[in-house]
Amino acid sequence: MTPAAPVDLLALARSAPQAWRSRVCGVAAGAQVKVLRMDAQAYPDEVHDFDEALLVLQGQMNLEIGGARHVVQAGEVFIVPAGTPHAVAPGSHGTLVIIDR
Repeated sequence: MTPAAPVDLLALARSAPQAWRSRVCGVAAGAQVKVLRMDAQAYPDEVHDFDEALLVLQGQMNLEIGGARHVVQAGEVFIVPAGTPHAVAPGSHGTLVIIDR
């Protein structure tokens, strides 16, 4: 089997026609690896039946969980447990990688 080629996540996010629309880059160990561009607009509350890893590559994400705001900086990852409602507050910007099912 030939290894896959590297994926430029930053370029992929920059080329996205719309912010907050994730693009699947691949699948590893049964998890989807997605990338998206954050544009300082809020993203509404959502909840999943699986854990979700949110990795900020560039910029900052203002994650809201249970009324508390968590500022996630470039190079940091936040694992949102399954069943936990979460939203992204305004001011979040940059490139986000999502690892989930």
